Amino acid sequence: MKTKMNRRSLIKALGLSAGAAIAPSIPAIASAGIMGAPATEKPVLTVPHITDVHIRPGDKAPERFKACLKQIISKHQVDFFLNGGDSINDASYDNVIRDQVTEQWRIWDDCISVIGKYEIYSCLGNHDIWWKAPGKTDEMYGKDYVVKRLKIPARYYSFRKKNWHFIVLDGNNSKISLDEVQFLWLEQTLAQIPAGSFALLMSHYPILGTTQVLVGGGHSDCKRLKDLFYKHKDKVRICLSGHNHLSDHSVYNGIQYCCNGAMSGFWWGKGDAESAGAGFYQETPPGYALLKLYEDGRVENDYYPHKL
Repeated sequence: MKTKMNRRSLIKALGLSAGAAIAPSIPAIASAGIMGAPATEKPVLTVPHITDVHIRPGDKAPERFKACLKQIISKHQVDFFLNGGDSINDASYDNVIRDQVTEQWRIWDDCISVIGKYEIYSCLGNHDIWWKAPGKTDEMYGKDYVVKRLKIPARYYSFRKKNWHFIVLDGNNSKISLDEVQFLWLEQTLAQIPAGSFALLMSHYPILGTTQVLVGGGHSDCKRLKDLFYKHKDKVRICLSGHNHLSDHSVYNGIQYCCNGAMSGFWWGKGDAESAGAGFYQETPPGYALLKLYEDGRVENDYYPHKL
C-alpha cells in the first residue's frame, strides 16, 4: 500500500476537530496523559504493543529484535503481547518469491520463540500478505496463510482478559477500511460488551490521529468508526495502530488513538535525510509501547524507544 518512497511526500496539514488533544513528539517516552491512574493503583493488565517489526535477514535485524523482546520481559512484568502487523518485512511487492516469504516467516517464528511462554495476539499488516502467489488456490496466497502463520483465530476477532475486551481488526480492504461483514460484526461485538467492561481496539492502520495527515495510510472509514465508537463511549477506551512508523497520541471524544511507532524504526536501517536520529523514521525512534489497563477503564500508553 505504501512504500518508503511515497512516505516522504507531505499532505497539507489539516486541523483536528474541536476536542482533540495531541501530545508533542518526544525523544524518550510518549505518555498517555489524560487517563492516567494514580501511581499507587496497580493495573489489572500490563501489555506491550509491538508493531511493524518488518523482520528480515540482514542488518542483524533478527538478533536486534530478539534483544528487544528480552528487554521488554526483563524490564516489565507483562501479561501477554499485542502485535500490530507487518510482522515480516514484505510479502506484498510484485517481485517477492516464495522462498523469500517462507524465510521471513521462519525468522519470525525463531524470534518470537524468545517469548514463547507469552500469548501473542496479532493483526494482519499489509506487508504480511503474499498477493502475488502463483494462484488463488496456492496455500500461501492471501490472508488465510497469514492467519495461519500468526496463529490467530481469524483475520478479525476478539477476546477477553479480566474486564477488558480486545478487538482486533482487519483494515486490509478497499481504501483501507472494514468490509461490511466485519463492520456489522464490530457493531454486534461492541453492543454485547456488558456494563463495567471496556474495549481496546487494534488495527494495523491508524483510525484517527496526526500521522495520516503527515504520511497518509489511515482508515478511509474513520468517520463511520468514530460514530460507532461514540455510541459506545462508555466502553471504548483506546484504539492502537502502527503502519506509519510514527509515534502519535491523540484523544477525541474521550477515546485515545495511539499510533505506536515501529519496532523496526527505519526498517532496521540507519535512516535518511528526514531522520532525526540513527534508525529514526522522521522524528520517531524505533521502539514499542507499554499499556497499563485499569479496572475502572483508565488506560496508559507509553512509548519506549530502543537503541538496539
